[in-house]
This record gives sequence, C-alpha cells and structure tokens, in this order.
Amino acid sequence: MDGPHASGLDGVVVAETALSDVDGERGRLIISGFPVEDLVERATFEDVCCLMWNGVWPSADGRGTMRSALADARVQAFAMLPSMGEALEAADGMEALRAAVGHIRAGDPDTDRVRITGAVPVFSAAWARLQAKSSPLAPQPSLSHAADTLQMLFGGEPVPARARGLDAYFSCVVDHGMNASTFVARVVASTGSDLVSAIVAGIGALKGPLHGGAPGPVLDMLDRIGRADRARAWLEAELAAGRRVMGMGHRIYRVRDPRAEALEHAVFTLERAGVAADRLALAHAVEREAERLLAERHPERPLRANVEFYTAVLLNAIGIPRTLFSQMFAASRVVGWCAHVEEQRRVGRLIRPASVYIGPLATPV
Repeated sequence: MDGPHASGLDGVVVAETALSDVDGERGRLIISGFPVEDLVERATFEDVCCLMWNGVWPSADGRGTMRSALADARVQAFAMLPSMGEALEAADGMEALRAAVGHIRAGDPDTDRVRITGAVPVFSAAWARLQAKSSPLAPQPSLSHAADTLQMLFGGEPVPARARGLDAYFSCVVDHGMNASTFVARVVASTGSDLVSAIVAGIGALKGPLHGGAPGPVLDMLDRIGRADRARAWLEAELAAGRRVMGMGHRIYRVRDPRAEALEHAVFTLERAGVAADRLALAHAVEREAERLLAERHPERPLRANVEFYTAVLLNAIGIPRTLFSQMFAASRVVGWCAHVEEQRRVGRLIRPASVYIGPLATPV
C-alpha cells in the first residue's frame, strides 16, 4: 500500500449504521433518530432496548413485553450462579463479568440478546456482593430493569429517583458510533460467530483503561481536590507534572460532549427529587477551572468535559460504588452491541482491513 494511512482507523468508514450518529464538530449525538438529551429525559431502559432492537419507540404493550422478557432473563441468569465456579471470584469486576457472560450458551440471536442483557447486572451485582462477603440477592421480576439492578446490589425497595437516575444513565450510554468495543463486536459478528462470543469480545475491549475506564478516576480526582477553592491549584500541579485531567477531552468531540450535559441534567433532577449529589458543585468548579487551564495550554485543541466527568457524579449520587462503574457501562452498552451485531449480520461481509508492512526485507543469499 502506497501513501499515507489512518493510524487507529481515524476517519475511516467501516460500516453504515442506523443506530447512532456522532457529530463531533457540533457536539450532537443521535441514537436511533432521537437526540441523546431526549432519551435521558424520558426513556426507560426498556424503551431503549425496544428502540435499538426494533428501530421504533415502543407502545405501552411493547414496553411491558420487554420489561417481562428482561425480568425473566434476570431470573434465568441468577439461576446460573451456582454453576459459575470461580468465574465471579476474580478481583477485577470486568474480568469476572467477561468470564460469567462466557458461561451463557449461544442459541437463537433474538433470544440471546435478551438473555445476555438481563444477565449483565445480575452477574455484576453478584460479583460486588461476593467481594463484600455478602450473598447475592435474587432479582425481583416485578421491578423495572434499573430498579432491580439497585435492588440486587443493595436490597430493599429502591428509591424511585435513584432508579430513574440509573435509567437516565443507561439511556445515555447505550450506543456511541463505532467505538472500540462496538467495532470489536462487529468484527467478531462478521466472521459468522455467535452473539455470546461477540459480546464477550466487547466486554474484553471495554475492560481496557482507554475505553470507558475514566469515571472512577474522575471521582478520585474530585475526592483529592475536596473543595472548590482548591481546584485551580490542584489542577495546575497536575498539569505541571504532565498528568491528565480526568474526564476532560474526547477523541471525537471538539466541543463539550452532549452526554456530559445530559448526565449533568440528570444529576440536577436527582437533587430536585431530594437525593443528595454532594459532588455536583465541586464538579462544576473543577470543570470550569480545567477548561480554562487547558485552553491556555492547548489553544489549538478544545478540551471540554466528556461523558465520564458527569457519569462519575451521577453514579456516585445514585449510590453505585466506583468499582462497578465499568460494569454499569457494560449493562447499558450491551444493548448497542447486540444491535450492531445484528446489523453486521445483515451486511454479511467479513471485516478484513489492510495493514502496511514496515519490517525488514531479507537479502537474497
């Protein structure tokens, strides 16, 4: 191959999709025809499943059918726990999730996508409770998917506002163009492999710290800063030491990530419902100072808040421990992965990019 090539496939179109459109210049994200802000404001997890998998906003009956199907899937997944062996004993939650999902036997893709989606929060909650030396809690089929996720983690009747906050998060991160984990899932699907294998591959990609791994460190940063009046000095010291400001900047967006704004609004909604969001004021101060300092140092490249910045604040307000942030991301993004796998199957073509050889050439003897 002659001429320049795109390192990391930047700017290379590898698929046509009806699932999401990421406009990095204008800061816009459309998911199955809906601006992400609209989904965060009004959608439940069941809604986004119907939207991603069926391409239309669900009727009341459709939403109810999806809710029942996911509830059955959670019950089935919980019944698998005794046969998991050491899968859920891993110290790393994403390693445990990858191993646990691998125990699902592949069958019909339409059935499997519900089974896998229902299983992810069950396996994640079970892992978290086992790490805390507590017994896993059985799902409650009468609850919504988001509410039952909280119930399996903490027990008792979930506070409705917290469940609504988790619905908002799940709706926000369900899909985001051809990101690393989605691309990996589509590559596996393009080989003709099964859905379970494609989702396990997606989880493996998400486990990497460069993809979906910063919400926890954002919370660590806010903890270390502590007070709004310390933000500038702390950030200046980090930048002087050559370290990144977590939650700032995005490979695609040249402006503020629209998901950051949507999740920020979800935190406001929690506050209005009486759920304390202690870090929101601090987050605002840190974001303002970070944006100013980064603009001074990198005027050629806008570095604004990304989705992980307010993910940390929202999930913390809901009560999700930071050790579960990546698993909660997977609990939503699995819906998008399943939709992309089905879309890739309809294409029916093996994904096989080229490479440029830069090694030595043997000298003829």
